[in-house]
Amino acid sequence: MKAIIETGGKQYSVAVGDVIYIEKLDAQEGEKVVFDKVLMANGVVGNPLVKGASVEGKVIKNGKGKKINIFTYKPNKTSTRKRQGHRQPYTKVEITKIK
Repeated sequence: MKAIIETGGKQYSVAVGDVIYIEKLDAQEGEKVVFDKVLMANGVVGNPLVKGASVEGKVIKNGKGKKINIFTYKPNKTSTRKRQGHRQPYTKVEITKIK
């Protein structure tokens, strides 16, 4: 059984047993999460959502991704150079059930 869910402004294609990395959720490790925005479930396409469908998952861990270095400058003598770093927070979820 496959489904397409929307969370964090992105769409994910999932099946039972899949492990996905999504935008950070306010849930602790081991908690159950339910995704209600289901765009497609088992071949049934919604308009825009499938009525009565939901996907359940279990939070495995919360963390931060690898560091991305951002370096900007203009090639002249008087400009400043700016270095920034960013680590995107994520939630690792295992899909347990598609209803």
